[in-house]
Amino acid sequence: MAKFQKNINDLIKPNIKVPKEIDVDHFRVAIFGSARIKPNDPRYNQIHQLAKHIARHGIDVVTGGGPGIMEAANKGHKEGRGKKKVHSFGLNIVLPQEQEANKHLDIVRDFERFSERLDYFMYLSNIVIVAPGGVGTLLEFFYTWQLIQVKHICSIPIIFMGDMWPPLIEWIEKYPMKKKFMSREDMNPLFLAKHCSEAMKIINKAHKEFKAGNKDFCLNYQKYKIDNHDH
Repeated sequence: MAKFQKNINDLIKPNIKVPKEIDVDHFRVAIFGSARIKPNDPRYNQIHQLAKHIARHGIDVVTGGGPGIMEAANKGHKEGRGKKKVHSFGLNIVLPQEQEANKHLDIVRDFERFSERLDYFMYLSNIVIVAPGGVGTLLEFFYTWQLIQVKHICSIPIIFMGDMWPPLIEWIEKYPMKKKFMSREDMNPLFLAKHCSEAMKIINKAHKEFKAGNKDFCLNYQKYKIDNHDH
């Protein structure tokens, strides 16, 4: 396995059977976001376009498999792939209101527990996109970030899409960081992207490093800003 992705088999329950498609050495982008965002919402459209670009670059996508942002990602990925041999994964969670898997998935797994589902996200993903969302999206972000901090997984990039995230970054810097509950280095994997082109720039750099089997590329960045002069 390439150095860029650290296998976390120890976190995966041994009774989970891994489909053969998952064993393919593919680079994968996880996209987290709200199930409540409707089609034609600008936030839906942005993720739909981003997923198209991801597919065109021969990269897999992983989502929670439901509606909203998840559907936007899986649908865009399906429309953008052309003849590329890529996969669209859906890790669906069984909820009282019965979240149904969207129809744009190649591979679907159902989970009854969020903890097991989160570990499976980490097993599959080489990079994470955090789109607008609520409690579930925040859980997915903080879980990913925590595992990076304690080195249970490699320092994979976490890209925030949309304008709701800068205030969170400011709060983190103002309170937990200022009070020394965390270090500046903990911010290294975090990136802010307004547009698909900015997100794809980070994704493509990470993909290149993955294919080369190099070290975590995020460590070459200062803070979480995009270097617009780096092409």
